[in-house]
Amino acid sequence: MTQTIEKSQKRTKKILTGNHAAAHAFRQARVGVISAYPITPQSPVVEKVSEFVATGKMQAKFVRVESEHSALAVCCAASATGSRVGTATSAHGLELMYEMLPWASGNRLPIIINLATRALGAPWSVWTDHQDFMTVRDVGWIQMFCENNQEIYDTNLQAFKIAEDPRVFLPAIVGYDGYILSHTMMPVILEDQEDVDDFLPPLKHHYNLSDISTVKGIDPVTTPHIVHRQEGTAPGYYEYRYSLQKSLENSIEIIKQVHDEFSQKFGRFYGNGIFKTYMTEDADVIIFAMGSVASQARNVVDKLRQKGEKVGLVSLKLFRPFPAEILRNFLKDYRNIIVFDRDIGYGHEGVLCYELKAALYGLQEPPYIKGFIIGLGGRDINDDQIIFGIKKGLKDSKERKFTSQTEFIGLKLDQLKDYDEKTYFDKEG
Repeated sequence: MTQTIEKSQKRTKKILTGNHAAAHAFRQARVGVISAYPITPQSPVVEKVSEFVATGKMQAKFVRVESEHSALAVCCAASATGSRVGTATSAHGLELMYEMLPWASGNRLPIIINLATRALGAPWSVWTDHQDFMTVRDVGWIQMFCENNQEIYDTNLQAFKIAEDPRVFLPAIVGYDGYILSHTMMPVILEDQEDVDDFLPPLKHHYNLSDISTVKGIDPVTTPHIVHRQEGTAPGYYEYRYSLQKSLENSIEIIKQVHDEFSQKFGRFYGNGIFKTYMTEDADVIIFAMGSVASQARNVVDKLRQKGEKVGLVSLKLFRPFPAEILRNFLKDYRNIIVFDRDIGYGHEGVLCYELKAALYGLQEPPYIKGFIIGLGGRDINDDQIIFGIKKGLKDSKERKFTSQTEFIGLKLDQLKDYDEKTYFDKEG
C-alpha cells in the first residue's frame, strides 16, 4: 500500500483529448518507430507524436509516407527488425491498410494501431460509428474498445505488453469513438516514466533483422502441406493458421493477467479486462453495448433504477478474440439481453448482437436477445432511444418474438420530403 502511495505522488494529471492521451501512451511506452498518414479524426495522435519526436521528448523514428497502406508496410518492416512500433488511423485509412493487416498478424508482429472510429463511405462521413472497427474482425488482430480518455491511455500501455508477450506476439487495435473521445478533453493521469518502464520492459522480439551481416527473410511462400527438408520440416499454410487461431484464443488469459497487473500497480480497473459491468448484480434485463453506446447507457441504467426497474449494463472491452466462454458463464442466468450496435453486419443484423447470440448458443436456457442498430454516421444517441429499445425488447420477449431482422432506432424518414420512400426504403422504413 505504501509503495502505491509513493508512486502515485509522481503522477501528473493533464487535461487531454483522447487522441493526445494515445500519443502520451506511445511516448511513455517508448515506441521506437511510428509511421502514419493523416486522416480525420485520428490526425492529432500522430501530430502530437511527431511533436514529441521533433522536440526530443521521444527517442523514435517518425516515417512520413504517402498513404496508410505504406504506413502499415513501414510498421511491419520496422517491427520485424525488433522495434516497438505503433500508428493510428480511422475509417478508410484502416481499409487502405487492409492488405497489410493479415500480413502483420500472420508474421506475429506486435504492432499497435489506435483507431479513432469513423463511419465508412459512401456517402462520405467524418462522424463516428463502429463500422470501421468491426470490418477488420477477421484479420487476426486483438481488438479492444475504450469508453473514456483515461482508458485510452491505460489500454495502450496494456496493449503493448499483451502484444509483445511471447505467448501472444500478435498486433492489436485500440479503438475509441471519433470526436466523442478523440477531440473531447478530459482529466487523464499520466504515470511516472519509471513506473511505466517497470510495467512495460523493453521488447524482446522473436524477429531481429537489424543485423545485416547475414541475409534473412521472413514470410516465405508456403505450400498446402508440411515440407520435409534435410535440415528439418516446415509447416504448411494450414498449420500457420492453426497457430494464429490458438494464440488469439489463448491471449484472453494474458489480457486478463496484464489488466490485473496494471490495476494492482496503478490502481485503475476496467472490469475484468474483458468487459465492464454496471449494476448487474440484481438486474432483470441487461444492456449489452460498446464504447459511446455503453457510456450513454449508464445514464439510462441510473434513470430506470430510480423508477424501480432493475436494469444493468455489460460494456464489452475485448471484441477480438471474442470472449464467448467468459460471457456465457456471466450471462447464463439472465433472461433478457438488449443489444445496441453502432454498426451493421450488412445482410444480417448488428455485429455485437449476432456475436453474442453465437456465444450463448448451447445454453440449456438461453436468454432472450434482442438487437437494435443505433447512432450510425454520428447520429446523436439519447436516453429515450435506449429506453425505447429496452421497452420494445422486453415486449417482444414477453410475446416470444424471435427474429434476427435489423431494427433501427433514431431514423427520421418522415423528414425525407424529397425522396420516394417506396423506392429507397422498405415498407417498414
